[in-house]
Amino acid sequence: MARPNLKPSTHFARDLRERSTDAEWKLWAIVRNRQLGGFKFRRQVLIDRYFADFACREARLVVEIDGSQHQERIEYDAQRSATLESCGWRVIRFDNGEVLTNPVGVGDTILLEIQSARR
Repeated sequence: MARPNLKPSTHFARDLRERSTDAEWKLWAIVRNRQLGGFKFRRQVLIDRYFADFACREARLVVEIDGSQHQERIEYDAQRSATLESCGWRVIRFDNGEVLTNPVGVGDTILLEIQSARR
């Protein structure tokens, strides 16, 4: 079945979701359907000129999952985080290994970040 005519950003976000890493799928299993503290998360949300891996609009929180290529892109990631923060979002990052080996701990950290920001 052919896809409907989508805006380029919508098409790109859909493609990113379809090509998610194992770590992104693992985290999505934790945060989807308001499973984490009742907060709604979305994947591949366009903010300014960047697609955030995960975003909770209610808490204005972006969660980024960094693969091994991010070790070589530290400056780019810092600029990206600064831009997202200038748009009013808080950004937290986890590497793939952390999500894959300790998904419950990552979920707990995200929930603590949301709760501390709401105080």
